[in-house]
Amino acid sequence: MCGRFSLTADVRQLQALFHFVLSEPIPPRFNIAPSQAVLTVVEENGERIGKMMKWGLVPSWASDPKIGWKMINARAETVDEKASFRQALKRRRCLILADGFYEWKKIETKKIPYRFTLRNGEPFAFAGLWEKWDKQEKPLYTCTIITTAANELVGQIHDRMPVILPPDEQEAWLDPELEDTDYVKSLLRPYSASEMNMYEVSTIVNSPKNDVSACIEPLNSK
Repeated sequence: MCGRFSLTADVRQLQALFHFVLSEPIPPRFNIAPSQAVLTVVEENGERIGKMMKWGLVPSWASDPKIGWKMINARAETVDEKASFRQALKRRRCLILADGFYEWKKIETKKIPYRFTLRNGEPFAFAGLWEKWDKQEKPLYTCTIITTAANELVGQIHDRMPVILPPDEQEAWLDPELEDTDYVKSLLRPYSASEMNMYEVSTIVNSPKNDVSACIEPLNSK
């Protein structure tokens, strides 16, 4: 599962990497948690648009938006089989931007947090799905992060990891005209462990109330 991540990069760097337009400022986030707003990129009329969406997908048919609490992740292996995700996989795919994510290693009664980044330090894109829920006065836009089996690096801490899409696969993922489920599922695989880095961080990250730079600092950096 992926239940916490960060996005601290400057918006101009993000736009240069992911080629989207955005109409609102994005403050740095060090400890993004479910139900909070996350930066997504979608394709509309041939243009990439940056949109803030609530993390926790609410299907269009749902009667209660609280279902989103159970929909922060979708498993790559079964995403095309679940009613909550099937149509979004065909027509409503998105990038969810990040520059790191957290997982916890269980040691007896303790949970030790680790942060995972790309080895080159650049921001990256999770494979995401999105939905529009319009059973209230203002439409609610929500999203979910797709997960897959962990690579060798993440596997030291957890058995699942978010799908990170390489730059050369992002265009196909965003294409709303591409409805070949078998092909888009083939993109949902573990990212190369050799291109990633991990390090232990402070347990301050354990609480989503703590959204400060100390969350991303290596524990033994001082």
